[in-house]
Amino acid sequence: MPSETEKSTSAPSAEHATARGDDRCHTEPPGITLPSYVAGSGTLDRLVDTARAYARAAASDNTLRAYAKDWAHFTRWCRMKGTEPLPPSPEMIGLYLADLASGSGPSSSQPASRPLSVSTIDRRLSGLTWNYAQRGFSLDRKNRHIATVLAGIKRKHARPPVQKAAILAEDIVAMVATLPFDLRGLRDRAILLLGYAGGLRRSEIVSLDVHKDDTPESGGWIEILDRGALLTLNAKTGWREVEIGRGSTDQTCPVHALEQWLHFAKIDFGPVFVGTSRDGKRALDARLNDKHVARLIKRTVLDAGIRAELPEKERLALFSGHSLRAGLASSAEVDERYVQKQLGHASAEMTRRYQRRRDRFRVNLTKAAGL
Repeated sequence: MPSETEKSTSAPSAEHATARGDDRCHTEPPGITLPSYVAGSGTLDRLVDTARAYARAAASDNTLRAYAKDWAHFTRWCRMKGTEPLPPSPEMIGLYLADLASGSGPSSSQPASRPLSVSTIDRRLSGLTWNYAQRGFSLDRKNRHIATVLAGIKRKHARPPVQKAAILAEDIVAMVATLPFDLRGLRDRAILLLGYAGGLRRSEIVSLDVHKDDTPESGGWIEILDRGALLTLNAKTGWREVEIGRGSTDQTCPVHALEQWLHFAKIDFGPVFVGTSRDGKRALDARLNDKHVARLIKRTVLDAGIRAELPEKERLALFSGHSLRAGLASSAEVDERYVQKQLGHASAEMTRRYQRRRDRFRVNLTKAAGL
């Protein structure tokens, strides 16, 4: 039986960058090799392979793909300008950043491109720094040709960050109510409720395994207890535990939804959230891609009529995977430190960025100063 269209995309194959700078999209750093004066052996070759595997694990697949695209864009820009990407030239990189901010075309015969946001330009620079390091070069971001241009871009073009809307408690209840009770509906209900109650990133949701070390690509595992579920996650900030208590009713309980999905899908090993057959009656082996979570959120937001006063295009742009995390931060009526721990934030300030509705004047320094 053919499967539904929720398929994970595999990363493009990696190739060694040439000295000139290959502009193809790699997802691996340039190869780790033995020094020329060291004689190779079977043992050393195996260690090289092991070192390469660890090097690939130093950053997430999404980060590596983004850095590969950054390098490809920069090397293409260099070629169009008649210069070389290697070795790094702070002067040329400063011009490159200015070009990204101004949106000027790569040549007089080509139309201007859309100016990039400050955050995207900063990310592009991080990508170049990483790529140069993998090729044995050091790029000093504090060099005046880079730092002063970037500072000017931020001063002239910086804008407040655009935040996705929070999915609040009443919203998530309405969203799960739109889902059927077939196998696919049980899975998607568990994804939404677990992601909301745990304040999870979409990548954290789909990377869960049933047990520890079930699969090599596991990002964590679950343990279902009497009072709730304990998730052990290997997240962006390191390993952390997330406690998800049982809800007040089975209809909105994330742990009950998870138990129902695992039971009827007959999943007792490997990835927790997998695709289903086209008829929705059989669970497959392949882990879901994190894009499924984003699509699920957008679809159920529309089906539940959330923010129905807005045009559909605006409603779709308003919500994303981060809406689940923002929803928990905005809705949970508990001490802020507990929300901070659940989201895995290092500071309370980061947690407050996720709170879309809160008492912004909980501390009145005006009165405290005697006025």
